[in-house]
Amino acid sequence: MKLTFWGAAQQVTGSMYLLELDNDYRILVDCGSDFESGDRKRLQNETETPFPNALFPFEASSINLVLLTHAHIDHSGNIPNLYRDGYEGQILCTDSTYSLTAILLKDAAILNQKRLNEINNANGPKRKKGKKKKDLPKDLYLEKQVKEALENFVPLAFNRRFKVADDCFVTFVPAGHLLGAAHILVETWEKGQKKVIGFSGDIGRQGYPLLNDPGTLSQVDYLVCESTYGDRLHDLKTTPELALEDVIRRTCIDIPGRLIIPSFSVGRTQALLYTLNKIYTDNHLPPIKVFADSPLAFESSRVYQRNIRMLNREAREFYEDNETLFDFENLIYLESTDASRSVSNHTEPCIIISSSGMVRGGRVEYHVAQNISNPYCTILLIGYCAEGTLGWRLLNGQTTIRIRGKDEQVLANIEKIDVFSGHGDRDDLVRFVQQQSPTTLKKIFLVHGEAPSMEAFKNTLTSMGYENVEIPVKGQTFEL
Repeated sequence: MKLTFWGAAQQVTGSMYLLELDNDYRILVDCGSDFESGDRKRLQNETETPFPNALFPFEASSINLVLLTHAHIDHSGNIPNLYRDGYEGQILCTDSTYSLTAILLKDAAILNQKRLNEINNANGPKRKKGKKKKDLPKDLYLEKQVKEALENFVPLAFNRRFKVADDCFVTFVPAGHLLGAAHILVETWEKGQKKVIGFSGDIGRQGYPLLNDPGTLSQVDYLVCESTYGDRLHDLKTTPELALEDVIRRTCIDIPGRLIIPSFSVGRTQALLYTLNKIYTDNHLPPIKVFADSPLAFESSRVYQRNIRMLNREAREFYEDNETLFDFENLIYLESTDASRSVSNHTEPCIIISSSGMVRGGRVEYHVAQNISNPYCTILLIGYCAEGTLGWRLLNGQTTIRIRGKDEQVLANIEKIDVFSGHGDRDDLVRFVQQQSPTTLKKIFLVHGEAPSMEAFKNTLTSMGYENVEIPVKGQTFEL
């Protein structure tokens, strides 16, 4: 049996791992978009890549099955391309993951159609004579591919062992992090010998708003473990309610200003709105307008509402008492682009929640551009920002940034809190790995993290008695 790391290897995004059984049955675990591929190349040896000019480094039609840990686009975003390139199998995931993935992929297809229209216009009849025709991006998929992909999703229940092939079973275990997110357990028998491989997916936090704590992964032989926060701890000095209330008081009440919160539409925004609902329900704040500027967030919130039974006890009890998780008197959802832009004319103190969380595309770029030189504005970053993104540059104190084609002076206040980060910190990751006996576990593979985080987490695990810890590079294959 072989395991090849085709994504999220010594970087955070693009999760994709190929498990090849001895009977040539091939399982792809996650098929995510890689937001860092243009910045750095991580291939162990590019000459070993059989399809150097293709989107996938393998023949898509050779894959027998795809397992999806959760909906986030860096784990699911390339699934439609897999079908476009010849994959004909199923996608196994949880029911909530299917619902949220459908929202994200349909939105991606709409954005891709806009890109395609721009490319076609640039290459159309008005294209200057002699100008070289541009190639279509190989990662561009449209509604047709999304529809085909979604028709092949098969939702599975948590903690139910499911046979996928002869002598091969999979189990989805709750991972926290996001509604429907799972650790995946793969059991297989080769030549009479049982081998068990665990894939962490993204590991959630203890006591995170709305979500249950991560479940327990039974003993495995090999463990693929994320390491996003492997070198640091979250600030646990306060609760999400107190942390958010403090920021709002300082930025919208003590000073009549504007608070912009870049936030991912799926997962993070629901945690934010739920927390704001609790604050307003307890009458801790005056009636400041909250603009939720993301159609995706609205759709995702409806999925959360439909799956109350999957949420933690506190959220279920809050829903029973208030008949809603996210809606409160001062909340306004902005659906159209015109409505989004009109918020710039709002003169009263307000809170704007908009995607994306890294300030990489999305409507939030407009809000940041409009307010980056406003000293009465605060931009609050609440999660991980990949290197090179606008959010990362703001966090690193750049005094001038280029946004929407213009260089702008940073006069707005930049703050960060991590109480809303959906990723477990070092202690959460350690807690997850400690479910495995160091004498039984044959090897740990660290993925989904930046190099310093991975090295620090490897050192932590080694000091705990886990000796065989690997940090694979992209394209590296291991015999299991």
